[in-house]
Amino acid sequence: MSRFVFKLPDVGEGTAEAEIVKWHAKVGDHVGEEQPLVDVMTDKATVEIASPVSGRIVLRNGEEGSKAAVGSELVVFDVMAEGEPAMGEAQKAPPVAAPAVPVSPAVTVAQSKPAAPTAGKSLASPAVRARATALGLDMSAIAGSGPQGGVTHQDLDTLLTSRQAGISAPASASHAAPRRQEEVEDIKVFGLRRRIAERMLESKRTIPHFAFVEEVDVTELESLRRELNTSLESRHHLTLLPFLIRALTKSIGDHPGVNAHYDDEQGVIRRFKAVHAGIATQTSRGLLVPVIRHAEEKDVWQLAAEVARLSEAARSGKANREELSGSTITVTSLGALGGIAATPIINPPEVGIIGVNRMAERPMVRNGAIVIRKMMNLSSSFDHRIVDGYEAAAFIKSIKNCLEAPAILIVAQ
Repeated sequence: MSRFVFKLPDVGEGTAEAEIVKWHAKVGDHVGEEQPLVDVMTDKATVEIASPVSGRIVLRNGEEGSKAAVGSELVVFDVMAEGEPAMGEAQKAPPVAAPAVPVSPAVTVAQSKPAAPTAGKSLASPAVRARATALGLDMSAIAGSGPQGGVTHQDLDTLLTSRQAGISAPASASHAAPRRQEEVEDIKVFGLRRRIAERMLESKRTIPHFAFVEEVDVTELESLRRELNTSLESRHHLTLLPFLIRALTKSIGDHPGVNAHYDDEQGVIRRFKAVHAGIATQTSRGLLVPVIRHAEEKDVWQLAAEVARLSEAARSGKANREELSGSTITVTSLGALGGIAATPIINPPEVGIIGVNRMAERPMVRNGAIVIRKMMNLSSSFDHRIVDGYEAAAFIKSIKNCLEAPAILIVAQ
């Protein structure tokens, strides 16, 4: 046998480190070449790394949720040298102790679990035991609510209170009914959820958000959308989102400052002629932002097709790195849960985000009369370092005008 050290490869251009999301094999497992070994995350894309060799895992560096530097030792394998018997034949031979191998300080070594308490003996701190003895209480008959069923001072107080009230105490900890109101579940935050937390913190800490909300009359838009879906059944089903993206691309021409990135380290604003629209998408793993590239070149049906394709790819975990990066401005929607208004958080290094709120019928005044109209609010946020309030309001006003005159959204550029 010989040892093979597998180092974390560069899984993305310019990546310095990656987060270990899921191990597919543990120490002692035999894995084959090209067999899935570990999933790692860089940016918002998860990459599956296959084993480069066939062999038995001797050491595994890093637990799920930890980060590893590119080029650092990830896994150490026992592999067969040329001419050695196959693994199955080697297992028939008498076991031979493997030679000692120096362990890198970076390698995680499994630790043994603490021994279980002796049967009939309750876990408790010395102070709790001393108090129980002073009170003449039988520790083995007390239901423990602490870690691993340990008896606490609160358990002693509960027992004393129940005796004073004439209530029988539980026979033993093993028969005690669980106290559901005291149950706590600790969930480790790692993978996509940790990345989302880091990005949201970065955005709110470094970007002064300017929020702007505008109401839009979408009565005509809804009528047109339903008519198009009925008369053009062969085309992709149209939701409100493709119309909003189309209105956004038409409005950016007069307001190029919102379709930009801001590099605050270099003090540079990068304005883009192309509109790469990010679509905030809720998935079972958290929020992802797949990107419709060159949205300005697409009509509402093409946009609808891209929204459906990318949303499905994100939710199923099949979206690739390119489809999850490079957006220049983002659109977000909570659908029927959209509420009246919101303050969406900017996706850095972008400088703007547009949010769709719930559509509802409202009484409105038109030409001196009260009429029922379908209304919807647009909630937006802008980086106030780059986008002035007037420019932000003018941009949203332009989107509003497009949505309230929807015929211009289905004609050619």
